[in-house]
Amino acid sequence: MLIAVDGPAAAGKGTLTRKLAEHFDLARLDTGLIYRAVSLKALELGDPSDEKIAVAAAEGLSFSDPDLAGLRDEAAGNAASKVAAIPAVRDILLIFQRNFAANPPNGKKGAVLDGRDIGTVVCPEAPYKLFIDASAEVRADRRYKELQERGDEAIRSAILRDIIDRDERDRSRTVAPLEPAKDAKVLDTSDLDADAVFAAALNFISLQD
Repeated sequence: MLIAVDGPAAAGKGTLTRKLAEHFDLARLDTGLIYRAVSLKALELGDPSDEKIAVAAAEGLSFSDPDLAGLRDEAAGNAASKVAAIPAVRDILLIFQRNFAANPPNGKKGAVLDGRDIGTVVCPEAPYKLFIDASAEVRADRRYKELQERGDEAIRSAILRDIIDRDERDRSRTVAPLEPAKDAKVLDTSDLDADAVFAAALNFISLQD
């Protein structure tokens, strides 16, 4: 079983894929964390938008790096969008993601991958494809509340601007732009809670069988 879940930042992909992984006993890969791990390494080396630096960071990625501290910080997210726009970086990480999907770890019977281009590029053959979206304002509110709950300082207007800027970079890049696969189910979560999104996803999956 292979489920591809795509969408912009703070749309609810993480919550949904965790629920799907538990429900179907699947291995779960948040591919955004891979790019964030590369971005943190690139920031240590210099400018994450510099191709040589970003490629060096990607080539040095290890399986333990998705557990690095700071991966959820806004700086890592913004830098991740920059390294993700570099074709050579995507080529390196594409192999890792496809290996995960083809060979789910820990004896799992399938995988669910969460990202920006899973259904369009990484696993276009996935039988179940979902694209999770929400308005930029709703996503900014969610991220703001998440940061507050973690005790981090946050300015909502700055978060909204970061999300809008990141959306523009992700949607306009020439390599694997953020867009739904033609056969993906698009779910707008702006007015839905996590349980409603999960129920809608399960309904879609059941209809494909």
